Amino acid sequence: MTKEKYSTVWDTKLQQFHAGQDWKFLDNFIEDFSVTTNGLGTPKSALEASREACFTCHHYPSADQEPAKTSLAQFLWPDDYKKHSNRLLLGNGASELIDLVIRSAPDGTWKPGPWDVQYKEYQRSAENNGRIILSPQDNTRATLSCIVNPCNPTGDYKNVAEMKKWILDNVEEGGVVIVDESMQPWLSSDFRSDSLISQHDFAYSLYKTKNISLYIIHSWTKFWSCTGLRLGSVVCPTSKHFDALKKIQVPWSVNSPALAFLNTVVRDQNYMDLTWKLTSKWRAELIDRLKVISNSIVTFHNDPMLAWEFYGNDFLSWVWIDMKTAKISEDAVNRAKAAGVPIRSGKPGYNRPTHVRVAVREPSKVDFLIQAWKDLGTQ
Repeated sequence: MTKEKYSTVWDTKLQQFHAGQDWKFLDNFIEDFSVTTNGLGTPKSALEASREACFTCHHYPSADQEPAKTSLAQFLWPDDYKKHSNRLLLGNGASELIDLVIRSAPDGTWKPGPWDVQYKEYQRSAENNGRIILSPQDNTRATLSCIVNPCNPTGDYKNVAEMKKWILDNVEEGGVVIVDESMQPWLSSDFRSDSLISQHDFAYSLYKTKNISLYIIHSWTKFWSCTGLRLGSVVCPTSKHFDALKKIQVPWSVNSPALAFLNTVVRDQNYMDLTWKLTSKWRAELIDRLKVISNSIVTFHNDPMLAWEFYGNDFLSWVWIDMKTAKISEDAVNRAKAAGVPIRSGKPGYNRPTHVRVAVREPSKVDFLIQAWKDLGTQ
């Protein structure tokens, strides 16, 4: 892959940089470590359902997003999905829904979560819509606040009690808050109890007493490793908010293969059980192997300040790493790409040149990354 060819993928004047593009230009591609998708790969049963749906491509997709929408509602709220499904809207990935909610929010200020840095698509949309951008450290309550929890890329996480407090402290009355919980289902099989999707009374009270509208967004393309299909959802504060978003959403934004995939994948319990069992295990093993490389660099330079720092909660599908110097970080990115195992540099978009993000993958694939970095920082 030539640098010139890759640089044409993103129009940096108009688009927000995103990982996941290197693979198509690598003749020796092995595994994509640059994206935070599930290390198990795409669920086979859902992939087959999506493939079968391609044979109906001469028909329009379902205009009401059914039966996929109800199936997702059953997954989110197993005991009372009928009470809440009228607030659930599917979209062409989370990106479409992010833009829909931000465009429909009242004019004014915008503030991200309290993290060092977070997924930048929210800020891109806010800036495009002419909002006044506040810093994460600003104590001013914002008209529109968007927090990614767990935070991609830093891996920070607030439990549900902490999230509710943050919302009450950071959103002005009459405002809007978007909470992106795309990576939260990795927590455990009991993820719902620590998610805002379970906090119906809080969301209702927030709107009725403070006129604050809470939207909960999920990108399902990470947990179920289907980024090419584009699948997202948003839980709206009320059915009235749902109607307002649906009115401005383009028709058929979720295509037939994506709807078929979603309708099937929510029933693949074995895949989810393996995800909760293996992700934290593989993540811990990945960090242990990377620490060996870090220790070699420290020993070679006789400088403990060069020891890498690893960030993120144990259950997450990636590791955010501070490699301490931009030179080592850049070399790590280049070596990984050359070996067919691209990673995400922290420089473009996030403006963290000493950092990289590495996805959790099965140990046999990690072998190639470790080999590529065997003498990193020691030459």
